Amino acid sequence: MKAEPAAAVAPDPSAALSQPQAFAAIAFSALGWAFDLFDLFILLYVAPILARVFFPSRHQMLSLAGVYAAFTATLVMRPVGGYAFGRYADRNGRRGAMVAAATGVGVATALMGCLPGVESIGAAATVLFVALRLLQGVFMGGMVASTHTLGTESVDRRHRGLASGIISGGGSGVGKLLASLVFLVVTSICSPQQFRQWGWRLMFFSGLLSSLLGLLVFTRLHESPLWENARRAGREQPAGDAPAPQRLAGLGPAVVACVLLTTAGGGLSYLSSGYLPSLLKLLKHLPPAALGRTLSLSALAVIGCSVLAGQLSDMLGRRRAMLLYGAAALGLLPLLYHALVRAGSPAAITLDAALLSGVGTLCYAPLLIVLNERFPTSLRSSGTALSWNTGFALGGSMPVVVSLLSRFSRDLPLVLALASAALALLYLGVAWLAPLRVNRME
Repeated sequence: MKAEPAAAVAPDPSAALSQPQAFAAIAFSALGWAFDLFDLFILLYVAPILARVFFPSRHQMLSLAGVYAAFTATLVMRPVGGYAFGRYADRNGRRGAMVAAATGVGVATALMGCLPGVESIGAAATVLFVALRLLQGVFMGGMVASTHTLGTESVDRRHRGLASGIISGGGSGVGKLLASLVFLVVTSICSPQQFRQWGWRLMFFSGLLSSLLGLLVFTRLHESPLWENARRAGREQPAGDAPAPQRLAGLGPAVVACVLLTTAGGGLSYLSSGYLPSLLKLLKHLPPAALGRTLSLSALAVIGCSVLAGQLSDMLGRRRAMLLYGAAALGLLPLLYHALVRAGSPAAITLDAALLSGVGTLCYAPLLIVLNERFPTSLRSSGTALSWNTGFALGGSMPVVVSLLSRFSRDLPLVLALASAALALLYLGVAWLAPLRVNRME
């Protein structure tokens, strides 16, 4: 959706970042989002094991649905954390919110690896696991408030779509790649039996490493120049010379449209690359080493397609690019799920998985900048975080819905294809009809 030109407040030269500083803001925002999704996607890589440890059931798909319900519990709490940390970031700056949220995410993830299973303490294990997922969700929502504003606020308007692709999709791909590499390392040092017994816990313990690295990196970041400008001026002037709304309630239609777009785009991402680890295990029965390699290459496809999609949104305009991405998802994702069923060789499985992940991320990649452009600086962190996290809470529930609708694992490709088509239609409809033309990011 192509933004209208904005009558912007002249930037304060003292608040401008140098090119290396702007590059660092984008890179570290992407890294923060990567750490966030690294901790989130660890669960997906060990979902079948967690189903037995924390959600035992005689019905395989019901146990798996329990794991994805815990995954969704994290997403449900993200709007709470996003709004709370977003208000802090709007008032006190983006950097401090990023440091606090990154620390909380890693600690909550590591604690999950310490929990005993249902066999040891009964239903209390399930309750504690879900409680930690809820706590993790609060901090993950807080990460969005900073990573999804600081980077795009630090670059020239001509390259903000590219920054969006690098941060949201590229960071997502890096997070998934890191999770894949950790999975490869852990499964290489553990036998299959050891991995089922205790090796999966090492995956969660690695969350502490992401927190430590985050602290080393994020404390060295420069603050957002747009936020600094707004703080110095004490006011801002969005497009059309209208006074900037002081509350999100004044931007209700934009918030609703942003939530719907994020629900569709996030749901497509979760149903493609997010559901891929379980789909490959249940449908193709890949051994751990082959699964790790396939998921690593799929993560690289996510990175490449996200950066390309963000760049094209700068060149074509937001609305035109999003309509193109929605049409691609509608036409290609059902075909790729069908192709995965028929794929027999490891090479064919890997190629299809990479294409599935790449196409699934197209709608997701430009969402960050589309949301940013809807809110003035005084509300951008809270508005973006609330819209993004609410949409992802709804879109992230799709794996649970798919698992419940699939009576047997062989039903998964068809159900995934139908669900993806429905989300693509929602994405196209909102991108075409939503009143999102005013760019308030100046």
